[in-house]
Amino acid sequence: MVFVAFSSLYSFEDTSVPTINIPHLDKVVHFTFYFVAAILGLLSFRIRVTQGAPLRKLIIVMLLFLTIFGIIIEVIQYGFTTSRAGDIFDALANTLGALAGLVTAKMLFSSKNRLNWK
Repeated sequence: MVFVAFSSLYSFEDTSVPTINIPHLDKVVHFTFYFVAAILGLLSFRIRVTQGAPLRKLIIVMLLFLTIFGIIIEVIQYGFTTSRAGDIFDALANTLGALAGLVTAKMLFSSKNRLNWK
């Protein structure tokens, strides 16, 4: 999440990186960041789930955390940076990425698979 926050708030204006002109590429990046964060978040709690903690509750908590985190980052971009702009559609891409990551992780690591999720 530190990487996501840094990447979302740091100004890359002074860097000499060639720009790629693909429409809505930033939304794909937001989706991907939160997709990966959701999967890694669930994997980090794998032991608790295998010890009996309810997976459904963990998924809801992870989704709420990632959604709120994404909204806070967008508000910070809007109100406290000069080179970044907060965008409601970025927050939506964050939330959809988190949701897709959580669903993917649930499907990949179900109780039928080797990680023994419940």
